[in-house]
Amino acid sequence: MCGAEVNAQTLRPAPRLVVNITIDQLRTDYMEYFAPLFGTDGFRKLLDGGCVYDAASYPFVPVDRASGIATIVTGTTPYYHCIISTRWLDRNTLRPVFCADDPTYYTSPWRLSTSTVGDELKVSTQGKAVVWGVAATRESAVLSAGHAANGALWIDEKNGKWRSSAYYSTTNPEWLKAYSNMHPVQLLPSKDKTGHKTGAAVSLYSYDYNDAVADVSCSVVSNAVMGRDEIPDLLSITLSASKEDVSNWQVEMEGVYMSLDATLGRLISKIENEVGIDNVLFVVTSTGYADDIQTDLSQYRIPTGTFRIDRTANLLNMYLSAIYGQGVYVEACHGNQLYFNHKLIEQKHLSISDMLLRSQEFLVQCAGVGDVYTSDRLLKGNNDIQRLRNGFNITASGDIIVDVLPGWQLLNEETQETYTSRVSFVPFPIIIYGAGTKAQRVNTPVTVDRIAPTIAKSIRIRAPNACSAEPLF
Repeated sequence: MCGAEVNAQTLRPAPRLVVNITIDQLRTDYMEYFAPLFGTDGFRKLLDGGCVYDAASYPFVPVDRASGIATIVTGTTPYYHCIISTRWLDRNTLRPVFCADDPTYYTSPWRLSTSTVGDELKVSTQGKAVVWGVAATRESAVLSAGHAANGALWIDEKNGKWRSSAYYSTTNPEWLKAYSNMHPVQLLPSKDKTGHKTGAAVSLYSYDYNDAVADVSCSVVSNAVMGRDEIPDLLSITLSASKEDVSNWQVEMEGVYMSLDATLGRLISKIENEVGIDNVLFVVTSTGYADDIQTDLSQYRIPTGTFRIDRTANLLNMYLSAIYGQGVYVEACHGNQLYFNHKLIEQKHLSISDMLLRSQEFLVQCAGVGDVYTSDRLLKGNNDIQRLRNGFNITASGDIIVDVLPGWQLLNEETQETYTSRVSFVPFPIIIYGAGTKAQRVNTPVTVDRIAPTIAKSIRIRAPNACSAEPLF
């Protein structure tokens, strides 16, 4: 019997369509809390009928939307794929760059430095497989689609129409033009905590746009004729479980998760009806982080404070100038990272390792600093800081990363940007449903970099080129 089961497993045909769904800021604790309110076709169908890994996590810190999606589709960490966050500082221009910006095509995945599972599918099928990415935002769409995809779709924040990038094709399919004209998305302005419009730019990161993303995803499956032949296709979708300015999650997130559950139910049912329930494999997970609820901790007498990184950078420059002679050694700061002037250091024939060590010793004495990580320290990759090292990239990250204490806020007074270190645990699952997958619950801790090799194994292709993680099964 065991041999027969193994043979049946081995001979099972590959799914004709893989639908890779990433839900931004999805949390297991919220799913469980609101479970009595769910219908039968969304979360309940996935949890009851899928292989559910309850203890999922990311193998690096810090995680945000862009770095999380990039890791899911590449099966590796920012150390290799280079998407360390949604924005980082360009060393050459000392200006912040957006992860999906492209000087030629405006938007593309060119900053993603490794292959994705969609890329490998294209290579394996000599370009015959159909690969698309769909999201409300352009970075989520193109990063999930990859380099070799047929296209990526996102909502234009100026007019609410669906758009793609000339990187993929200079002309959009006629069905896409017709769909975009017939189904423009109603853009919602940002709101403050009281629900009043702020007059700020439109934010596409909330759950309000999930239905639009799900509808156009179903249209892609239908019009791009996905999942209709023996060549597997891949559709990557990004939804959201977030809402702006949440002050009471039990009250405000109820509507978010009920709406998300209904959206998932419609999406899954439509695709199953279109392709066939046995021919489609759904993979669902989260970006694994949560926006912080801004609270004045001091009114509760909880230890807190503000670490002003631009002032600290100036003080560090004065300290280094006293040791090495006058000069601007720290060129810029972005988020919690400091970028050194490598040209000046080389011109003065100084040891950057010595300078980093002295800087670490200086910074760790500053109020609000929990730890200081230099590029030298991170590149050594000791086990105690492995997750932080995995989130570091030598070409994009700063020379020094300042870790502020829990409860403290990092502020750049020059740009008015704030950064809060996320150290709290965010529980989320990996759910694999459909195409004959056995329903079960797995409590063993797993990491999301194993999703890409699992998809690759299921459709009989090689894993992405920087992926060393094992498949989940």
